Amino acid sequence: MFADELADVLKIRGRGVIRISVDDFHNVSAVRYRRGRSSPEGFWLDSFNYERLRADVLEPLGPGGSRRYRSLAHDLASDAVLTPAPKVAPPGSVVVVDGLFLHRDELAGVWDFSIFLEVPFEVTAKRMATRDGTVPDPQHPSMRRYVEAQQLYFGQCAPHQRASVVIENTVLDAPRLV
Repeated sequence: MFADELADVLKIRGRGVIRISVDDFHNVSAVRYRRGRSSPEGFWLDSFNYERLRADVLEPLGPGGSRRYRSLAHDLASDAVLTPAPKVAPPGSVVVVDGLFLHRDELAGVWDFSIFLEVPFEVTAKRMATRDGTVPDPQHPSMRRYVEAQQLYFGQCAPHQRASVVIENTVLDAPRLV
């Protein structure tokens, strides 16, 4: 995973690193699937709890924040909402956040630096199939929710333009700066 590799490089260079994944900030299934289990709009609009991400991570770890953060808000397997005890970030820590839809309007302006990984759907579908056991063909009807949600995101948020850097990441071992 690119974010883990970035975090490792920062640690080697002596920086404190806090790793956060938006996947730990899903909404409960009743919210995620309220538009239907195959709805691209539902995936795009309802998957993640951005209010909790902002309140638990981005605000406390941002400029003037308390440095008291929570690294997760939801357990996907049990669908439980979580409120773990806050952790305290060491001064000068770098926060590395990974996940889908992070250049959306609700998060505009919160990133000091952001990277958008550009990868064709044919490649992401195969990676998802390896990781999650899904169908590796992005044209398959079961992939509609994912592919069309990404297309909505690209059309509405232009992450290529909002990102500080775009990296073409079709070949995992050979990322290329665009």
